[in-house]
Amino acid sequence: MRDVIDRIRRANFTPFHQLEVSAARQAYLAAAEILDLPRASLARVEDRRLAGHGAAVLPARLYAASDHRLPAMLYLHGGGFTIGGIETHDSLCRQIARLSGAAVVSVEYRLAPEHRFPTAVDDAWAALQDLRRQAAAWGLDGTRLAVGGDSAGGTLAAVCALLARDAGFELALQVLITPGTTAHQDTESHRRFAQGYILERAAIDWFFNHYIEPHQRTDWRFAPLLADDLDGVAPAWVGLAEADPLVDEGIAYADRLRMAGVPVDLEVYRGVTHDFIKMGRALPEALHAHAAIAARLRDTFGTSP
Repeated sequence: MRDVIDRIRRANFTPFHQLEVSAARQAYLAAAEILDLPRASLARVEDRRLAGHGAAVLPARLYAASDHRLPAMLYLHGGGFTIGGIETHDSLCRQIARLSGAAVVSVEYRLAPEHRFPTAVDDAWAALQDLRRQAAAWGLDGTRLAVGGDSAGGTLAAVCALLARDAGFELALQVLITPGTTAHQDTESHRRFAQGYILERAAIDWFFNHYIEPHQRTDWRFAPLLADDLDGVAPAWVGLAEADPLVDEGIAYADRLRMAGVPVDLEVYRGVTHDFIKMGRALPEALHAHAAIAARLRDTFGTSP
């Protein structure tokens, strides 16, 4: 991990928070798969569309290792609600589909600052419902669905699990990879890892200032740790990075789920930073996390790679 950080420093990339949003998106896209695994070949990789909130139509991509009628996980990408998309997370989604035997459907919810909170939440929830509606037509099993995501996408996945519970929509699993769950960046890990560990305080401020008004931050749809009640949500797999500003709030959310009686698998990957999940060329911990997510999906769905 130190070597990765040193290589990034030597490359002298301009930090996202010093760029205009459009330039930050291009920079993230250009760098997104440098440390990721090569894109795996799969039986099905298909560009699709899912309904967003209101009249929005969202780009989506289906990944499946076979032509069978598979259960599926809706995947919500990271990027601070401001950058990222299907292309930046293509390799990761392919690995999860390849290893799990389940289908993965990645969706591009609308981004800030053009679409501020709660648009990303509304889009993610609308897309999950539309995936259930369209699953049969896509050759998938809409009765067996999961939701997952990393970073901001992990936040959205946690919120979707709560919305699904409230709507009587039975989800099989929620996969939360380094999610944000608090209203304010005030935990000890935010202080300890504020600078020099990939995701820095200035970048977090930049993302959230684009996404949400200060007075909205206590809304549980931004900070699911503040939800009144976590009872009855889908079982969770939670994967965290030890050297991540978000690690304390991830642990706190896993603890709250457990206290609510929700089955939780919690993995804290030692010595790695935020976004490690997309560094499979350099970090064995990324490969371990891919395998653990896939194993949890196989156990949930009864699939095989």
